[in-house]
Amino acid sequence: MVDMKTVQRWKLIVVMVGAMLVATGTEASSATDVLKRVSEAMGANALNTLRYSDAGTGYTFGQSYTPGTAWPKITIHAQTRTIDYGTGSMRDEITLSRAEPRGGGGYPPVAQQKNEQFVSGTFAWNQTAGGPVAGPRFVNDRIHQLWITPHGAIKAALRNKATLVGGGANGRGPAMVAFTEPGRFVASVFINADNLVERIESRFPDPVMGETNAVTRYLDYKRHGPIMFPSRVEQSAGGFPVVEVTVSDVQPNVTAGLSVPDAVRNAVENVAVERVADGVWFLGGGSHNSIAIEMSDYMIVVESPLNDGRAVPMFEQALKLGSGKPIRYLINSHQHFDHSGGVRMAAALGMTIVTHAGNVGWYEKTFAVANSIAPDAFARTGRKARFVGVDDKLVINDGARSVEMYPFVGSAHNDAFLMVYLPREQLLVEADAFTPGPAISSPNTSAPPNPSHVNLIDNIERLKLAVDKILPLHGRVVGVDQLYMAVGKPSPR
Repeated sequence: MVDMKTVQRWKLIVVMVGAMLVATGTEASSATDVLKRVSEAMGANALNTLRYSDAGTGYTFGQSYTPGTAWPKITIHAQTRTIDYGTGSMRDEITLSRAEPRGGGGYPPVAQQKNEQFVSGTFAWNQTAGGPVAGPRFVNDRIHQLWITPHGAIKAALRNKATLVGGGANGRGPAMVAFTEPGRFVASVFINADNLVERIESRFPDPVMGETNAVTRYLDYKRHGPIMFPSRVEQSAGGFPVVEVTVSDVQPNVTAGLSVPDAVRNAVENVAVERVADGVWFLGGGSHNSIAIEMSDYMIVVESPLNDGRAVPMFEQALKLGSGKPIRYLINSHQHFDHSGGVRMAAALGMTIVTHAGNVGWYEKTFAVANSIAPDAFARTGRKARFVGVDDKLVINDGARSVEMYPFVGSAHNDAFLMVYLPREQLLVEADAFTPGPAISSPNTSAPPNPSHVNLIDNIERLKLAVDKILPLHGRVVGVDQLYMAVGKPSPR
């Protein structure tokens, strides 16, 4: 992890050197002079595309087990990144596995999984077995990652008319330049005495945290044909490590062949509505679901995932279903970023956010962060978010319908985690504990049961909840028998 005291000390030295040069009448270089010199030393001038491979340790950003603590560790078995700087495109091919059992990011801990992630221009997507799937919430992060690569930062700084903060006098010594990629991120680039990018401090918009600080270090440069490239890369984001890898192969000016699939270019946010009970609707149509619940004179929505782009049409649909009744409460299952990316929009619209008591302090601190790079709806309204924490149980009851919220106990996924129960309808809303697959008629006894499934059953039975259907926040609506069969237990229904 980057030592922030060292970072601040380095900044002070650079500023003092710049001040001494001015005081002695020595003419300092401009940012353009410095960047051109660095570009020549690193081979950025002749670099149009790049492919490099690495492996090491990663951390799943936004999936911490406890709010405000480190991201869960993963093992990066192999990672290949292909970049086309001319078109602003990037492909990441990653083989990874869990390195610790707690926190978000999938199960089981020992299984390897392969991910293909893309960005090109203003489009981001993931390649899945079923084809490319648009991922608008990833656009900012992936654009940021592309242009803070060592050569990308030099190109972006030149394109965006960077300013020289300190150093770089007469073509000698370390320097620091700063630039803004409008609407995407701001960055300070630290250049060492060998005219190599050694560190980048950046700040980028995030759907949950408003804005996030990142520090990226590039170490042990080696020559690869016309370019210099680091042998080690370390990065932190949101105050915790996200990448610590060793580079094994570097190929400049390869054929990249990155283009936006039509399915991604033409994708629109779809909110599919399924009525599951009188006044209760399942809002699907994407990777994450929400639930709309009609009360006597207001609406409750469970979960606002992903980002504002998903939240807006989802809330619009909920308002239509409630014939214009206002949405008074948003119930948030947990703080993992894919499930909380639309919470800021709910706060912007004046909803009260109901979440696990363990999330409240973290949300309050996070929502107080200024958001000036690309202000979202919450930042533009200037509202103060309202949070209600759930300790052991919370009930919202209007005399006709009761909505109950309970914390999970013993979950390895998150320790500030809620389930929602409608007793009259016998409906259970849960996230990530059980994601129903194809219907099954008998249990699979060839593999041990998923611990998250077992934990969900333990919590249902601990609370003595009579459940008929499960409304998962991933996947499809199923009868509770599907959960029990998944772990090889007889259904209580």
